[in-house]
Amino acid sequence: MTTPRDLLVSTMDVESSRPVEQGDLSLALAGAELIDLCDGQAIVLDGDRILPGAQQDLGDRLLDEAVSSLIRQEPYESVEDWLWRRGRGLSSAYLTALEAAGQVIRPRHQWIPFRSDAASLADSPARRHAADRWTSGEPVLAFLAAAVGIHDEPAEEVASLVDDAVVTVLAAVNDAVRELEAVRQRRSIEDAAFDNIWRGQ
Repeated sequence: MTTPRDLLVSTMDVESSRPVEQGDLSLALAGAELIDLCDGQAIVLDGDRILPGAQQDLGDRLLDEAVSSLIRQEPYESVEDWLWRRGRGLSSAYLTALEAAGQVIRPRHQWIPFRSDAASLADSPARRHAADRWTSGEPVLAFLAAAVGIHDEPAEEVASLVDDAVVTVLAAVNDAVRELEAVRQRRSIEDAAFDNIWRGQ
């Protein structure tokens, strides 16, 4: 299992006080990919720039797809730009991959488009692996889960357990999720104002 898959499984398996926004999850999954690409030496971070490393087969279709989409010319891509570009629709891609692997089950005759309650996790080694990683309090998964709102913000000292590249990615994920939330709030206010105009208020 990879960090993105563990994150997606955790968001489906762990109770949360609010639904996970698909945009937030997609940004976090893109960040999780970068962390795994660093671990696999497929990339190196130079500050916030993503430098391609040795091209190799990482044994996961979506991670290999991520490697093939890297920008390989200077000045290279920033972590922030990667999150927004790679993250577009990424939660749906990972859910489809889990479903294809038999790790997610959809109810038969499901006519409603994607909803968080329209799919459930199968009992599988992948699910148990993600649960073990979750219950152990593994810092990367804990930070990413906090970013999408299914976990409290980890204690600051946890950051000392990961390297600088991981800290850079996690900080960028947090910033991107906050930016997306600000956009949602702005649109909500604009929509409410538009409704009030039509109501003559």
